[in-house]
Amino acid sequence: MSRSFKLSIMAAAIMAVAPAAQAFEAGDFILRAGAVHVAPDDSSDSITVGGAPLLGPAVDAKVSVDANTQLGLRATYMFTSNIGIGVLGATPFKHNINGGGDLPGDLKLGETRHLPPTLTLQYFPMRSSSALQPFVGVGVNYTTFFEEKTTADLNGAIGAGSSELELDDSVGVAFEAGIDYMLSENFGLNAAIWWADINTDAKVKVYDDAGNYLTQTDEFEVEIDPMVYMVGFTYKF
Repeated sequence: MSRSFKLSIMAAAIMAVAPAAQAFEAGDFILRAGAVHVAPDDSSDSITVGGAPLLGPAVDAKVSVDANTQLGLRATYMFTSNIGIGVLGATPFKHNINGGGDLPGDLKLGETRHLPPTLTLQYFPMRSSSALQPFVGVGVNYTTFFEEKTTADLNGAIGAGSSELELDDSVGVAFEAGIDYMLSENFGLNAAIWWADINTDAKVKVYDDAGNYLTQTDEFEVEIDPMVYMVGFTYKF
């Protein structure tokens, strides 16, 4: 038996008993960072005051919400090689609130910022030795709105000296699917998609030129229900 053949047999035996490089296993922390794009699938109730249309019976005033991209941060803790708990966070998203219904779609009525932390239970079906790790998850989203503002266009449309926009926070279900591809023991690439149930109750308070309170709109619901997309890098430790 030749020396090279003996060495080949020895190498094969060592590989057979040596543990495979683990992608994800119990006790791992997985951090992901990248670009997150929020694309609302929005709709809203008509805006009324005392049950009457805000801008008169001929105008069905509604709102829509535009898209935004920010830096996203995600973390997963693996309880087993197949089950983890994940958290999604991001730098604050900024959305323009535009006209809807009979209002021109390019009419900016206001703007807001929001943070949408999302907690999900994640399932990874592949063995921990696989470099390719798809996953699915289900959980809960909490969205908090802040820095709400209205515009001069809205004030002019309703004949107000000034106005204030108020948006309630939202709690709803969230679903996700994603994939990690590990380039080494610790570094990889990732992509993921979410759908989140985000609904907020809104109202606008109206003031005259002197800042005296005049009235406010009836509370109206805005359904944002965005698709959320993320691509970035993975680091496991």
